[in-house]
Amino acid sequence: MKIMVIGGGGREHAIIKKIKQNKNVNEIYALPGNGGISADAKCVNIGAKDIEAIVEFAVSNLIDYAIVAPDDPLVLGAVDALEKKGIKCFGPNKAAAIIEGSKVFSKNLMKKYGIPTAEYEVFESADKALEYIENAPIPTVIKADGLALGKGVIIANTREEAREAVKGMMLEGMFGSSGSRVVIEEFLTGPEVSVLSFTDGKTVVPMVSSMDHKRAGDNDTGLNTGGMGTIAPNPCYTDEVAKECMEKIFIPTINAMNSEGRTFKGCLYFGLMITPRGPKVIEYNCRFGDPETQVVLPLLKTDLLDVMMAVTEGRLSEIKVEFEKESACCVIMASKGYPLSYQKGYEINIPEEINDKVYVAGAALKDGKLLTSGGRVLGVTAIAPTLEEAIEKSYGFVSEISFENAFYRKDIGKKALDIIKNGKE
Repeated sequence: MKIMVIGGGGREHAIIKKIKQNKNVNEIYALPGNGGISADAKCVNIGAKDIEAIVEFAVSNLIDYAIVAPDDPLVLGAVDALEKKGIKCFGPNKAAAIIEGSKVFSKNLMKKYGIPTAEYEVFESADKALEYIENAPIPTVIKADGLALGKGVIIANTREEAREAVKGMMLEGMFGSSGSRVVIEEFLTGPEVSVLSFTDGKTVVPMVSSMDHKRAGDNDTGLNTGGMGTIAPNPCYTDEVAKECMEKIFIPTINAMNSEGRTFKGCLYFGLMITPRGPKVIEYNCRFGDPETQVVLPLLKTDLLDVMMAVTEGRLSEIKVEFEKESACCVIMASKGYPLSYQKGYEINIPEEINDKVYVAGAALKDGKLLTSGGRVLGVTAIAPTLEEAIEKSYGFVSEISFENAFYRKDIGKKALDIIKNGKE
């Protein structure tokens, strides 16, 4: 089989490494891929948002199956365009991808179908949003309606911060057209849990839960990032919580999308908060999370491509999806200065014996050398029987890798270990 994976980050590298394990796969193309991915797939210099060129490549190279991984091409309709040419895909069509593409859509969907989420108001006028803020409970959460590279959410701890967020999004265009509408919502408290799930629009199969670490610095300090590391499973996601989520959130969401004529097939990501009043949805994503994928897929026992094809063909209920009863930890090695400005072009040294533990996110290949080319450079993952051992192993691997201006958090998984030891967050 010839497989095409759209995207070029650590998430795509994790997907490709897993897909390679299927004995029927003989060629994998990554569009555009990156310098590290080139060791596991043929990288093609076509951007993930260039739908026309992606379709042309797929048709001319007789691609058997396409995996559309990032949010942008999904929201732009890459799956629709490929399927129109008879190419089977993993990922939701444009109509279903709106669940991430528009915060306003997803909030209204939850309200309409009684899916637990934070109270909210939608604003298309900056004046009205600013007026609302004067009496809104503080802290409050301001979200850009559209896609913003995972950075379109601002938690305002003061009224002034809330005003600045609204002005930045709606008047100064900090997220472009994505911020022309905003959602202002209630600030919820409680531990956060990420649950990726396979669904064919009829059956929903949650994967292992995970815990992301968004802030750039230790102890959750510094700026928000795309994610500085993850662990799985998340100790806050107990069997009891999982049961409640399935009954009140997962199945109702799939049914709601069907009722709206927007059947979702692919990976639906549930960003949850376990509040004192039960689990609530913070956000939906229409694809695998990054870096959650880097801890969830290494624990998947069932063949990934088999599961994906069952999703595409609407027969997910026929597949037994199993995960290892172990723990995983992924530490992100980033370029100093991320998520703001940073230097590029430094050589990355990874010992060959730990290559299979490393997912490359931001690196280019030049003259046979791997050079830094992004903010998040590597995801270093370890699996072990316990979370404590997985964390220790992961940091052990990190200590063997080097590149100039490298930085990483030293406390990935610490909060989870505290929860396991003390029984609460």
